[in-house]
Amino acid sequence: MINYICDPIVLPMTLSRRSFIKTTAIGTAGLVGAAAFTDSFALNLAPPQVDLYLLSDQLIKQWGKGLLALQIMDKSNVNNYGGIYCPANKTVHGRIGDAIYPFFYLAEKTKDSRYLDSAMLLYRWIENRVSQPDGSWLNEPVKGSWKGITVFSSIALAETLKNHGNLMSNQFKTELTDRLKKAADYIHTNFSVDYGNINYPISASYSLSLIGTLLDIPKYKDKGREFAHTALKFITPKDGFLYGEGKPKTTPSPKGCFSVDLGYNVEESLPSLVLYGLLNKDQEVLDAVTRVLQTHMEFMLPDGGWDNSWGTRNYKWTYWGSRTTDGSQTAYALMADRDPRFYKLALKNTQLLQQCTKDNLLYGGPHYVSHEVPVCVHHTFCHIKALTTILDHPHPSPKTNINSIQLPREEAYGSLFFSDIQTWLIAKGKYKATITGYDREYNDYKNGHATGGAMTLLWHEKTGPIFTGSMSQYQLFEADNMQVDTDPLSMPLTPRIELRTGTSVFMNISDLSAKIEKEDVAGVLTVKTQSKLVDKNQQNPTSGELNCRITYQFTDKKVTIKFNFDKGEHDGQVKIILPVISKSTEKFTLTDKLILVNKGSSTLKISSSSKLTLLPTTTKNRVFNFVPGLEAIPLSIDQNVVTVVIEVV
Repeated sequence: MINYICDPIVLPMTLSRRSFIKTTAIGTAGLVGAAAFTDSFALNLAPPQVDLYLLSDQLIKQWGKGLLALQIMDKSNVNNYGGIYCPANKTVHGRIGDAIYPFFYLAEKTKDSRYLDSAMLLYRWIENRVSQPDGSWLNEPVKGSWKGITVFSSIALAETLKNHGNLMSNQFKTELTDRLKKAADYIHTNFSVDYGNINYPISASYSLSLIGTLLDIPKYKDKGREFAHTALKFITPKDGFLYGEGKPKTTPSPKGCFSVDLGYNVEESLPSLVLYGLLNKDQEVLDAVTRVLQTHMEFMLPDGGWDNSWGTRNYKWTYWGSRTTDGSQTAYALMADRDPRFYKLALKNTQLLQQCTKDNLLYGGPHYVSHEVPVCVHHTFCHIKALTTILDHPHPSPKTNINSIQLPREEAYGSLFFSDIQTWLIAKGKYKATITGYDREYNDYKNGHATGGAMTLLWHEKTGPIFTGSMSQYQLFEADNMQVDTDPLSMPLTPRIELRTGTSVFMNISDLSAKIEKEDVAGVLTVKTQSKLVDKNQQNPTSGELNCRITYQFTDKKVTIKFNFDKGEHDGQVKIILPVISKSTEKFTLTDKLILVNKGSSTLKISSSSKLTLLPTTTKNRVFNFVPGLEAIPLSIDQNVVTVVIEVV
């Protein structure tokens, strides 16, 4: 456990909980401790003060050791010599050159020459295996691989030159400078606002601006400014989300939604906008991004997790963020002088990263280790870069005890509706929930994030997540950037109503046209949803339309879910599926209509008006889903009118 005791951190206390919605007083809240994961997500209230920058420095050193240990040093392995092996994908990822930057940082910080040697080997690897004559780098060492990642590699190498050029020989500095110019030429020539998703032109704003500043080339800086200011047009009109993570970028869905992905926004696009704004002292960009950061902050859970249960690209959701992005610390930590809650958010998320670290590598979710899932090295070499960035850049020095600051979702505010993503956030007592009817799918892919009035998150202060969303069908939308699911009994984690006939699957959580209503009467907050059982193409079963009605009721003490669906001719085939989030080290007791899950200091109690059945699993009585990296006890109910009550006792 980390036990850093620091001077009290003082932050200005004149802020709004949601500065663009209303002003409220700041209360007190607990803080997630920095210990490794226990058998539950229970929060440690009021632990010793932990400093974000000291913790980041420690994690960089841990992760640096983990990456160093995986570097391939066998010269006879010609194609891979100098690369860093990925235990999950059993290959060397093309983007591994991003680790050059933190390796240079570690070489200077620790005076350990091994990091400098390793950085040089990595540079030679990327130049031999993924560097292209047109100035780009490939995502993977395969002909025809995606070249957009050139923008991320160029940022990493430009930061290395800017912050640690003193460690380079004149010859290498010249070589790196020439290579960065080629990369910048490629980005300048090929990138536009329509190049890939919005994260690419936004990242290009900082890449071109940084390289243009380092090399004193005005055209790069001009193009960078153009990208940054164009990005300000991609902020949703009502709620202030950054959009463009999917196509079409500018055409709303039937419900008026745009393509928003929380993970990519907070871990990649917004950090680049912040870095661009700080580098150029561009107040227009910094003012706009502050509001957008505050909007996205609404989805930070009290344990440091990001609720991307609804995002267009949630196929990369890892609970702490997103699989192949860098991290939210860059955006929030470097903007903490504008809103002191940003510092606390960055710290809590960093503590969660620490809790998901084992053997000096960052795992893709809280239950990877307990389910014995191999670690993908991509998470480590991306997120070590983000922590290196905040340590290498001037950062605000907040001066208050963060336990006196509340993040939005630490409050019991009742409910918030975000019309731009057709999603409700519920905060009643110690329960937090997300219910979504978001109807924007990612490009042409189907059955990605859940919709249909699904409860994609139920969370409690003493247990952490009780239910979460996942992909409605686990698919390798980006095969090189995702892990293969080999479990024949794996399933979606989203609670749902489901009909399987032959090879066809019909679920209420696939229905893009679902309707949601909310009411709050006499202390009971109620959300009513109407949906249909449809397949990924929005088609009904051949027997005809099957309607579903699910009502969620929230009080301070419990959550009640009432299911009601048409039987039709499929009586007995339609099932209610309830995957209860539970680490496989947790003991549970299942009787006819009741399950009790031991969460350490508390017990999760779920009772049903009809029989609960444990579905088959491959191991440990748990299913595992890479989205968002959690285990669950899979339960089913065969009746069409059912009441389920969730309590934490």
